[in-house]
Amino acid sequence: MYTQALDLPQQNPEGRPPSLAENPAWQAEFDAKIDAGGFIEPKDWMPEAYRKTLVRQISQHAHSEIVGMLPEGNWISRAPTLKRKAILLAKVQDEGGHGLYLYAAAETLGVSRDKLTDALLSGRAKYSSIFNYPTLSWADVGVIGWLVDGAAIMNQIPLCKCSYGPYARAMVRICKEESFHQRQGFDALLQLMQGTEAQREMVQDAVNRWWWPSIMMFGPHDSDSTHTGQNTRWGIKRISNDDLRQKFIDATVKQAEVLGVTLPDPELKWNEQRGHYDFGRIDWEEFWNVVNGHGQCNVDRLAARRKAWDDGAWVREAAMAHADKAARRAQAAA
Repeated sequence: MYTQALDLPQQNPEGRPPSLAENPAWQAEFDAKIDAGGFIEPKDWMPEAYRKTLVRQISQHAHSEIVGMLPEGNWISRAPTLKRKAILLAKVQDEGGHGLYLYAAAETLGVSRDKLTDALLSGRAKYSSIFNYPTLSWADVGVIGWLVDGAAIMNQIPLCKCSYGPYARAMVRICKEESFHQRQGFDALLQLMQGTEAQREMVQDAVNRWWWPSIMMFGPHDSDSTHTGQNTRWGIKRISNDDLRQKFIDATVKQAEVLGVTLPDPELKWNEQRGHYDFGRIDWEEFWNVVNGHGQCNVDRLAARRKAWDDGAWVREAAMAHADKAARRAQAAA
């Protein structure tokens, strides 16, 4: 889907670095393409601020996909049936693939995967706060599919029309697979809700714990979101945080009724005048506490990623040695 970029400034067809020089004519060309709803491609000139914003957003998204494998991977060996194990294995594999698509998209912006990973492991880069909550029961796996992946789909579908072409194209496939994840989660919960009283209580407990973190996934209120205005102007962001959150809540209330679970918000009610559901106050103190590294699983998640990176060092070294040997052979043959 993408070419792999080295950690060097990229060139456009005329050979000029895309972001290292400002020029009114290039800026006008960039603006016209954005205004027309076109795609910016890796070899096109782009403002440096646009490039940096994309690197930050795409890398954060990639990190989230990889770290997001951990809460559910914890349950692969404990899935209740062979069918559920196979489904969960496929889902966790999908998440790893999503991370690879996104790292490749970020590389087209002239940043290496090693630098992106270093930023994550050093704590300079973030990943989605939702993955810093523990999975305490099998029902949590279903609720992650239903609520967390449901919120992810709501966030990600507009990105299929993001102005940066490689990111937009990656999101088309990712959204298709996330839709499967949401359905499998809902199906697992539906089965549990048709089971014993203990199983129904397990599902309700999981919903109680994951509901508020799920609606926090859309980020802070628009008035408190630092990048929303500029990202909207650039066509990176198509729908605001608050509008996406409202859309998710409106859709999820009906799904909860089908499941037979109660969403843990006493203020949740239909507002006829607005044509939407009203909902209670979000605990932003908790949100920022988790984002800033103080969630229940922040330390464990980063420790797991650091261990995986260190354990995989020999694979990277072997791959580089093989590539060097192949290059020398090709040079000798030439």
